Amino acid sequence: MNFDPARHRVVPQRRFEDLKIGEQFALPSRTLTNANFSAFQTVSCDNHPIHYDQHYCQARGLKSPLAHGLQVLSFTAAGAGLFPHMIGDSLLGFVEVQAKFLKAVYADDTLYPALTVLELKPQRTTGVVTMQATVHNQHREMVLEGRHTYLLRLAGHI
Repeated sequence: MNFDPARHRVVPQRRFEDLKIGEQFALPSRTLTNANFSAFQTVSCDNHPIHYDQHYCQARGLKSPLAHGLQVLSFTAAGAGLFPHMIGDSLLGFVEVQAKFLKAVYADDTLYPALTVLELKPQRTTGVVTMQATVHNQHREMVLEGRHTYLLRLAGHI
């Protein structure tokens, strides 16, 4: 048998037409640490003391520094899970993101992100997939709710 790198897949391939409204793609859970906060601060250049100064936060009634909202949103990246592997060559792009930050996230919180198919809009040669993005913490509280929009090729146009 000859090896073909194009057939080396993590999961079986699916297309836009194979997706179903309500289908959920769980992403790996992660426990945030102070090291994660420091790394994100370095990458984002966000130096607001609410993200790194314990005394600043306590003076404002917070128990400790808060995770940056964009850091929490980044845990909903589809690439952290199987969705982009499943749709493979159908994926044309990540088109839009929206998010509402519902609760504070602190170091040592464990986050459970997921993407759920909300809407499927077929077009002439492409399809638009809208997914609900959610992140819950270890207390089962939703800390983030948002939407991702992806553009996929329809079958026969790959």
